Amino acid sequence: MNAQNQARGIITSVNGQIATIEIEDDIFPELFEIMVCPSEPSVILEVFSQSELSIFVQILSNPEKLFRGMQVVGTGSDLKVPVGPSVLGRAINLFGHPKDNGGKLNSKGANASIYSKAPSLNIVQSTYQILETGIKAIDFLTPIQKGGKVGFIGGAGVGKTILLTELMHNITLKPTIPTKTNVSTKPIYSVFAGVGERIREGQELHQRLQESQVLAKTIIVLGQMNENAAIRFRVALAAVAQAEYFRDVMKSDVLFFIDNMFRFVQAGAEVATLLGTIPSEQAYQATLQTEVSSLEDRLIPTANGSITSFQNVYVPADEISDAGVIAVMSLLDNAIVLSRSVAQKGIYPPIDLFQSSSSTASKSFLGETHFKALTEFQKLLEGYNKLSHIVAIVGEEELSPENRLLYSRTKKIINYLTQPFFMTEKQTGRKGVYVPRETTVKDIEMILSGRLDNIPADKFKYIGGLTEGGIIT
Repeated sequence: MNAQNQARGIITSVNGQIATIEIEDDIFPELFEIMVCPSEPSVILEVFSQSELSIFVQILSNPEKLFRGMQVVGTGSDLKVPVGPSVLGRAINLFGHPKDNGGKLNSKGANASIYSKAPSLNIVQSTYQILETGIKAIDFLTPIQKGGKVGFIGGAGVGKTILLTELMHNITLKPTIPTKTNVSTKPIYSVFAGVGERIREGQELHQRLQESQVLAKTIIVLGQMNENAAIRFRVALAAVAQAEYFRDVMKSDVLFFIDNMFRFVQAGAEVATLLGTIPSEQAYQATLQTEVSSLEDRLIPTANGSITSFQNVYVPADEISDAGVIAVMSLLDNAIVLSRSVAQKGIYPPIDLFQSSSSTASKSFLGETHFKALTEFQKLLEGYNKLSHIVAIVGEEELSPENRLLYSRTKKIINYLTQPFFMTEKQTGRKGVYVPRETTVKDIEMILSGRLDNIPADKFKYIGGLTEGGIIT
């Protein structure tokens, strides 16, 4: 940048993560421009507003390094992060600094702004293709559309992160994506954004991906709970920039994973408080919906490639009506609710069959066979829910023969939809399985037909397909 056009100023006050800078020479920096200190290279400041003579910046580095009278200069650029193949297999922070033991990144790699605009509507290209996950409960109940947005919604400790890493493992290790009409042969890359979660979880994720041979096609971007709110908020945007590069420049399909979207919302609320803005509903920032939408609108499919996003959404105090949770859920194609009460019954993944929803559950998308089986199961599920209260009091033997049959078949399907995961093989001692969607639908059709009425319901738990489980030959 030309030194004559460079914004210059002096820090006049520091208040928490906010600093005020008095501008010299009437040259003001742009919104989101990064400012640095010539005498202290570690200082990173980002412009967020200005008054007549001063600007206000968010401190993205250690605030203890700042003092009144410190000289700062503009860089003429907003925050950029290294992107592309040079970052694959690495864990980095918001500034592109390695957080693993892999040494320095390739300095010749590409860089991208974290604030790129969402693609215009005329280049958005929706696809009517199913992204097979190999997880029976998801592929049957809430099938995922390639380029769609999927949310795993639940409280603490219900298995959101395990489910997310299992999906990353299953899809990334599959060389192609099965579709209705053809097979995609584009390479698939994964981007994982760790937003506001524990440092231990980041280390465990890196280790799991390395052991399952998924890390080589994955980029991990971390902004953990010990970081300040401004960094946690921007880490999600930095991860989106990684996904956009693979889609737009490398013309690839991307799997985007974020853990946790609620922490992104929470960080935005903390930043808004620091900036002194007036809060809105439930003490969230007034710009809540805009901030969530600006991130979600960038995660879309185009002619170049698709971004299929999988988003963990923490539910505070298991209150699913929380405004932050609702803001995210309103923009999802699939809302997969994970229930603590289901987990307590020993059913994993603990998907709440009644609260989960999918915009893809239609005959035109699923095909007649899958849609018919799903519809029939949903009808049985309504009756099963009523009968389960009776069974809890008087037992299954007291039901009428017709109701006993309905209850038994539904319970078998619920048990069949449990599954051992690759990511938990060491903990459970059960070998992980990948079950094709076609196999899942055929197996459930067989249970619905009554051909397996003589098999006890417990035999259907934690198997792959019926053939692998030894139920049929």
